[in-house]
Amino acid sequence: MQQILIIEDERAIAELERDYLESHGFGVEIEGSGDVGLKLALERNFDLIILDVMLPKKDGFEILREIRQFKNVPILMVTSKKEDIDKIRGLGLGADDYMTKPFSPSELVARVKAHLARYNRLTQQDERTNDMIIIRGLSIDKVARRVMIHGDEVMLTSKEYDLLLLMATYPNRVFDKMELFERIWGLDANGDTATVTVHIRRLREKIEHDPSNPQYIETIWGVGYRFKV
Repeated sequence: MQQILIIEDERAIAELERDYLESHGFGVEIEGSGDVGLKLALERNFDLIILDVMLPKKDGFEILREIRQFKNVPILMVTSKKEDIDKIRGLGLGADDYMTKPFSPSELVARVKAHLARYNRLTQQDERTNDMIIIRGLSIDKVARRVMIHGDEVMLTSKEYDLLLLMATYPNRVFDKMELFERIWGLDANGDTATVTVHIRRLREKIEHDPSNPQYIETIWGVGYRFKV
């Protein structure tokens, strides 16, 4: 049975979500406090997390940021706010989806099933092993640090390879330029995020059939980039 963690301080909403999910065969645990919810998310292996934005002790964005440092579990954020900036922020931090209250419980169940199915394809069925990532003709050999496109080796610089590996390891996650810069070049690196833009352009020229219409590295305007699957 797939296990879902609901981090939501409005008990009536959390219980309604739980009832619908349990009726569709999921195991569900509810936590109303942000800090305890984060602790559970990090200590236990849930298959998906439903995360409210406004929470006591620690808000949803903080929780999302900390989970993403350690886990790639699907995360569906929910909020009563309708501002696009919150949605952009959540997706930029690594949320897989975003729903605005009020929403239909049946829609929630449908989205949960869709994200679990996609995650399972990526992690269990899609030609991925500990040492290899293979996605739509692109293969990354993590041991040899080699990249192939439809069987032909592509020569990448060290930073280009590191960028590609990071994004391909977390497919469909949106990375903002600052995060990419800090993770690839280091917190103490000199320069600015324009370095990321230049390297992304060069990387596209090497792995994309049509760099102006990229099939792998997608630009999310106003946010950053993601490796699309």
